[in-house]
Amino acid sequence: MTLRSRFDRLGADMKKKATSRSAWVLPKQSSSFAPPDTWTNKDNDVTPPERRTWTAFTILGFWFSDALNMQGWEAPSSIISVGLTWREAILCNCLGMMIVAIPMMFNGAIGADLHVPYPVAARSSFGFNLAKFVVVIRFVTALFWNSIQTFSGSFALTNCISAIWPSYLNIPNHIPASMGVTTQQMASHVLFWCIQFPILLIPPHKLRWFFIFKAVIVTASSIGVAAGMVKYASSSGDIWAQEPAVHGSQRAWLIMTCMMSSAGGWATMATNIPDFTRYMHDKKGQYWQGLFLPVISTFLAVMAIIATSAGKVVYGEYIWDPSVLAAQWTGPKGRTARFFVGFSWVVGQIGTNLSANVITAANDLTSLFPKYINIRRGAIIVTIIGGWIMQPWKIISSASSLLTFMAGLATFLAPVAGVLASDYWLVKRRKVDVPALYDPHGRYQYWHGLNWRALVAFMVSLGPNLPGLANSVSPSLGLKGGIVHLWDLNYLYGFYVAVFVYVSLNLVFPPQETFVPEMISGDIWPEADYGESDIIESVSADESRDTVSEEKKPLDVETEKL
Repeated sequence: MTLRSRFDRLGADMKKKATSRSAWVLPKQSSSFAPPDTWTNKDNDVTPPERRTWTAFTILGFWFSDALNMQGWEAPSSIISVGLTWREAILCNCLGMMIVAIPMMFNGAIGADLHVPYPVAARSSFGFNLAKFVVVIRFVTALFWNSIQTFSGSFALTNCISAIWPSYLNIPNHIPASMGVTTQQMASHVLFWCIQFPILLIPPHKLRWFFIFKAVIVTASSIGVAAGMVKYASSSGDIWAQEPAVHGSQRAWLIMTCMMSSAGGWATMATNIPDFTRYMHDKKGQYWQGLFLPVISTFLAVMAIIATSAGKVVYGEYIWDPSVLAAQWTGPKGRTARFFVGFSWVVGQIGTNLSANVITAANDLTSLFPKYINIRRGAIIVTIIGGWIMQPWKIISSASSLLTFMAGLATFLAPVAGVLASDYWLVKRRKVDVPALYDPHGRYQYWHGLNWRALVAFMVSLGPNLPGLANSVSPSLGLKGGIVHLWDLNYLYGFYVAVFVYVSLNLVFPPQETFVPEMISGDIWPEADYGESDIIESVSADESRDTVSEEKKPLDVETEKL
């Protein structure tokens, strides 16, 4: 097929889709456990054996890819700027990561054991329909962060381009100041978006080598910047002698607030980690992320503090933004270093966007609109919305209250993670009927698709945090006292209260129809057949619903072997 014929075919296809909604309908796939009247697609199905390629080493590369980003480099600055020291910045960062690593490991086991994505796994605890609500919460969070990460990456790309063509920084501005972006920044944004876009379309199970590549290049760059700045300054600076600007109880609550901020930054991943652990070949390998995330984040924080402290000796001020720090380097050697540092952060931002935001949001869309959207289409939609429709330059230049509100979205995700983890480990005891997760009329229907126990736990853990969230977004409210200090514990409170309330309600009002004596696996196909036809015989709706009769009889032998 010639290039012209391909463009003609693409044009005809787009014209058809522009005039008819039915043209967007995906081919009907019978590879899932869903009954015939329920639309789904392969991307929501149980991950087939040949796609379960991830190991503990892949998880290490994944977290290097996810945690090594420009926001992680800048994280200590936000802690030091409120009056704490570098020691407390590292402590808050490390302990915050350890706090969020606990739900991350528990929820990661769901994906590793069941091999289903987060939107499907949530049906076991929230019910078939209520699960859509928690999926939307996670989708909105991922969409905002995708927008911010994309625009941040354009600054790193500016370093690469200006290192080769210094005049690039002198492009005249023709965009009004009210837009919050210059012509040169918009040019970098367009270029970064175009570089990132095709990478985001790569299927998740084929990404492990990209994660490894990012791990190597960003780690080398971080160490190189820190070592280079110390050598250039002949000193590591005076930040190590810094004294705290706050004391007493105010200091203690401030430390707690910063810990929750660090933990909240990864609240999305702690909730949707099954989207990635579903590809695990070695189920136990996912538990290593409980160590990898705190260690990697602490490493990046230490490198940032060293480089920034040494930078003050040279430039007379603390420069926490790595792209701004690299922009100071001139001369042949300096411009070469600027290019490679900029390139490493370009890779870093793409990797974080890919693993933490785009795949996450695309999985959500495939769950909400399976008739029209698969992961590939979802990635395209998310990338276009995040890169352009949401105007990230407006978000970055807007009042800090908007960014505070976005960080506060972790308040909504903490109870979701708590319900998800406690349902699997404490209520269901890891005994889940995987085929029933795809049946809207199956055992996880609860009451009209809604598990009221999960809803009550969500509201009880969320409600008391809302006044503190409102006060942090708008300090003019002037709230004081215990309600504000409760907000200082927002993620810890939200997660553990949700666990306590949900487990208690299930003990008093057990949903007997959802219990099975053993896990019913979704592995019913031969490994070699899946890739041939992409069509697998579904388990009928009757089989999955009838595994336990109205009298709560035990499963028969054949059903247990499903």
